[in-house]
Amino acid sequence: MAQTLFITGTDTGVGKTVLTALLTRFLRAHGIHATALKPICSGGRNDARIIFAAMNGTLTLDEINPWPFRAAIAPALAAQLEKKSVRLAHVVAHIRATRKKSDVLLVEGAGGLLSPLGEDFDSRDLIVALRATPIIVAANKLGAANHLLLTLAALPKNLRARAKVVLMSPPKPDAATATNEKLLAQFFLVENIFTLPWLGKNFEPATVLKNPRVRKALAALVAI
Repeated sequence: MAQTLFITGTDTGVGKTVLTALLTRFLRAHGIHATALKPICSGGRNDARIIFAAMNGTLTLDEINPWPFRAAIAPALAAQLEKKSVRLAHVVAHIRATRKKSDVLLVEGAGGLLSPLGEDFDSRDLIVALRATPIIVAANKLGAANHLLLTLAALPKNLRARAKVVLMSPPKPDAATATNEKLLAQFFLVENIFTLPWLGKNFEPATVLKNPRVRKALAALVAI
């Protein structure tokens, strides 16, 4: 069975899609057949298109993102506005079918861990159903430690032990940017905490992956 990595976050806009695209390109560059999905999204399909580009057409946009919704609100509410239904069993079935064709499957959630995705389920429910390794993304700034510890506490104990944390540095660091990793290490395994530098305003995976610091962090994150 393919390894399944589930990229979730402390909030929306923290860098989940950036990390998903980077990891996909990085793994594929190392000869690993990695595929990525963003099964559910709301507020447009820009995130799914970024993932589509990272795979050079391996999957269609509709395979990557079968449940897109227009309103920029929680997907469960956006689906209701369009009078559509998203059920956990259907999403899990789609992900498992894609996993059979992959060495590593990356699945990006929408919003934070507990943001409602469909009819009575969220990213936590998907992680549990898929037995995936959670990767929690947070903006590396003041408040990140609290948000990350709350997110970790919301995971079942067995998944919390396997979880990994990625701190995405902002364009303008604050006083917490340089200290968050050390602070988190007091509560969480330091070997499962990773920090990425600011990746630029106009994100381009091929360019970013030329940065040795980025490559080193990604290699450690996926253990290759």
